[in-house]
This record gives sequence, structure tokens and C-alpha cells, in this order.
Amino acid sequence: MVAVVGCPHGPSAVPPTLRRLPGPQLIVAARYTSSPVGPYLEMAVVEPARFGSRPGMCATTMVVDSAESRAAGRGKWGFPKELGTLNWFRAGKERSLRWEERGAVIRWTTRGPLLPAILPFVCLQQRADVPLRIPGLARGSARLASVEFDVPAKDDLSYLTGRHLGAHASGASLRIGEGRPPPGFASSSE
Repeated sequence: MVAVVGCPHGPSAVPPTLRRLPGPQLIVAARYTSSPVGPYLEMAVVEPARFGSRPGMCATTMVVDSAESRAAGRGKWGFPKELGTLNWFRAGKERSLRWEERGAVIRWTTRGPLLPAILPFVCLQQRADVPLRIPGLARGSARLASVEFDVPAKDDLSYLTGRHLGAHASGASLRIGEGRPPPGFASSSE
């Protein structure tokens, strides 16, 4: 499930090698039933960013319930994955994902027809001392979702609290490509 948060005015956690772009942030709740590291749950916040003139999205907060996913995500792509307790609930049409340590909950209800969806994207992440440009492709079926995100008032993510429009994907596949330094990185780091 992906919720679109229209142009929030909260603090940016984009790494210093990248620049935050104006635009909506995304809140992601995912349940991977099959992956190279096994099944796991994930919650993420993604911000628009750029490296030079190259735009993309940067995951600035990520929590997973799998040590293997955390290690692979950090080591291979520079995703800022941390390990946490995540619980997935489903009651009728409502689904939710709760991050226990932070008290963050994302709830959503689907509506409308199930439609085919293909979403190419580019992530820009910082791995050790190297920024990476990571191509990706999500493919599956999706329907609209009414989303509510709730987090304690003193949390860094509290500016995202509220109701948002989203999309819930069913039977989706996610392919993340190899991360490479963006063109021009060598000249900009000398």
C-alpha cells in the first residue's frame, strides 16, 4: 500500500549528498510473502530528491521485521532499514500495519475496481560514501485506498499524521535493480 502525502512541511531526512525536491512524500506499508531473504513486513517514508539534475525518490525512514532484509537493504542499496516489531492486521476491507516501538499505525480501506498497474521508479540512496541511483519496477493490480496515518505527537514523523489518498496493490511483483553511482558522481566528489 502506498499513501501520497501532499507536500508536507516536515523536516527532511534526505542525506546531504542529495537534495530534497518539493512535492508529495509517500508512506509505504508492504507485506512481502516471497523474496530472496524470505517473507517480511516493511513500513517506509519516501521523499522526492535529486542528485545533480537527476530526480528520484529517497527512502528516509524504513523499518522491517527481518534481520536478513535489513542487512541486504543496507548493504546492497543503502536503504536506511532498521529492525523493528511490525504487526499486520486485516478485518474485512480494512488493513493496517503497526510499528510497535514507535506507535506508528497506517490503516487503509480499499475501494473501486481492481485495475492493472505498472510503476517504474528510481530510488536515490546513500550507501557508505557512495550515492546510488537504483531503478525499480512495481507491477500488479491496484485499487484506490482511503488511508489514515497515526503517530505520537512528539515523533519526527508526526507531520505526516492524517488522512491521505493511496493505492493498495494485490499480487504485485517488485523488482529492484542494481544500484550504481549517478553519472557525474566522480567529478562532483573530487
